Amino acid sequence: MDVCVIGGSRHFGRRLIGDLRDAGAAVTVVNRGSTPAPHGVTRLIADRDDEGALRSALAGRSFDVVVDQVCYSPLQAAVAARVFAGRTRRYVLTSTVEVYAGLGRPGAAPLPESAVDPAARPVDLQLPWADERFRAEHYAEGKRQAEALLARQAPFEVAAVRTAHVLGGADFTGRLAHYVERIGRGLPVVVHAEPRPASFVHEPEIARFLAWAAAADFTGPVNAASHGTLDARELAAAVGRVVGAEPVLAVGAGEEVSPFSFDTCYPMDTGRATRLGFPFSWVADWLPQVIEEARV
Repeated sequence: MDVCVIGGSRHFGRRLIGDLRDAGAAVTVVNRGSTPAPHGVTRLIADRDDEGALRSALAGRSFDVVVDQVCYSPLQAAVAARVFAGRTRRYVLTSTVEVYAGLGRPGAAPLPESAVDPAARPVDLQLPWADERFRAEHYAEGKRQAEALLARQAPFEVAAVRTAHVLGGADFTGRLAHYVERIGRGLPVVVHAEPRPASFVHEPEIARFLAWAAAADFTGPVNAASHGTLDARELAAAVGRVVGAEPVLAVGAGEEVSPFSFDTCYPMDTGRATRLGFPFSWVADWLPQVIEEARV
C-alpha cells in the first residue's frame, strides 16, 4: 500500500506513520518541514494551505490512500479535494468527537454517527477559515464542515474517523498531566458542578485504527473510541489511585475548568466500527498505565 499522510508529525500521528511503515506500506509524509520524517519514510515539504505549493510537491505522485491529520476547515478540505483528484482512490480524514458538541444528553444513549450527517451540514467557505485563530475558536464547526465538503465534492472515497479524546503517548497538550501534577501536589482540580461523561481512546489504539481504516473500504463517518466513558471526577479519582493522593476538587465554570471537564456529554457509539471488524479495548484496562507514564 502506498500511503500519503498529511501532517502526522506529533502525538498519535507520528505513531501512525511508524505503524504504516512497519506494516510494509510505502509512506510519504507531507508537512511544512519543521519535523523530520522517521527513518524509511519519504518527506515532501509543502504548506497544505498553499494549493500551488502542494501541487508542485506532489507532481507525478499518486497514492492508494491519503490520511489527513491536519484538516481543520472546509477551505482546507476543498484544496485537498482538488489537489488529490486523480492522485488517490481513498481519503481518510481524521475528525473528532467534538463534531457532536451540544448534542449529548445526560442519560441518553451514546452518540451514533448519524447524529451528525455530513451530507446535511451547511458549508460556508466565505468564513475566515484562513485565520488560524478563527479556526481554533471554531474547531468543531471546522471539522463538521470539512467532513461535509469532502462528502459532497471529493472525487474519491472518503472516510471520516471521529476520534475520541486521546490519552497516552507523547501528548503535547498536557491535559492529563494537568491532573497528575495538581493531584500529586495536593492542589485543587477545577471541574464543572456536574461534569458530563466522554469517550476516550488510547494513543496506540487510535493509530492502529487509522492504519486499519486506511486499508479498509468503508466510507462515511465512523466513531473511534475505547469502551467505557469517564467524567472529570472519575478521571481525577483514577489519577488519585495511581499517585496515592486524594483528589481535591473545586467547582468552577468557563475557562478555569480543567481539561476533560465537560458540561455536555460526549459518549460515542462504536457499533459501526465493531461491525466493520475493529475490536476496541476498554479504558479501564489501559488508563492506570497511561497515568503512570504521565508522572514521568
